[in-house]
Amino acid sequence: MGGVDLSEESISRLSPGELVAVLKDLRPDDPALATLDIDVVGRRIDPKRLSRAEFVDLLTALGALADAGADVDLSRMDARTFARVISRASGDQIEDAARDPALRGRVLDELFRRMTEHFIPERARAGRHVMEFRVTGAERADGHDHYVAVIEDRRCAITRDVPDDVKTQITVGPADLLRLATGNASPTFLFLRGKIKVKGSIGFATAFMNLFELPKP
Repeated sequence: MGGVDLSEESISRLSPGELVAVLKDLRPDDPALATLDIDVVGRRIDPKRLSRAEFVDLLTALGALADAGADVDLSRMDARTFARVISRASGDQIEDAARDPALRGRVLDELFRRMTEHFIPERARAGRHVMEFRVTGAERADGHDHYVAVIEDRRCAITRDVPDDVKTQITVGPADLLRLATGNASPTFLFLRGKIKVKGSIGFATAFMNLFELPKP
């Protein structure tokens, strides 16, 4: 689909569904990609106006273009824009995306990468504190993806390796995890509704998100 206009002005005239269709048809070598701004895409896309399939198509198309070298990776999307897209997506849309192993890994990796950027060291206590997230629905033997936040010397690092000194373990589905990490749900609310299972220090689990500057959609 060479020659398509991907300027902000042109994109603003497209409905969210039309924009997804354009992104699906783009070739990685289309010169118009040089003018495409991932934040413009994020601001224009409203998941509430997309079907479940269109939402998956959006993430798939952006991922394929990014893998081919286009400058449209989710890591370049502004934190507020990213939070807005997640907050507007339904649980069904996110769960559908999470069923695709490639999309699931891309979104979860990006989510936890952003945690290190939004960590507020002044709020951390001295010492070493380890939180393990078990994200349900993975195509693994135990059915979970494991991400571990290690807070030590007032620094935050994310690893996929689970150390022996995990202080608290949280088990949560991908949709609720994304809402939690983007400030669209509180850990207390999710815990009381049974959406989060906590093993270990409930107090640490409740206070954990206060260690981060959550983006406002």
